[in-house]
Amino acid sequence: MAFRFWCGECGFKTAWLAESEGAKRQLEHYAKKHPGILAGGHVETNRRNPQGSSGCLQAAGILVLLLILAAACRH
Repeated sequence: MAFRFWCGECGFKTAWLAESEGAKRQLEHYAKKHPGILAGGHVETNRRNPQGSSGCLQAAGILVLLLILAAACRH
């Protein structure tokens, strides 16, 4: 599952990331832009497009291209 963290002080939001990476980026944002304020805001989850799903799609695409190249080289 992918997560996006929103700042409670401004309009900042992270990209869709793993939960730990998103939390880290939100803390870094607060340290830079809002020093002395505890990190707040909300977390959005993306269940329709979980992180890593595009990796399978890319692997399938590469496999199809390799099959096409192999078939073309046989003739």
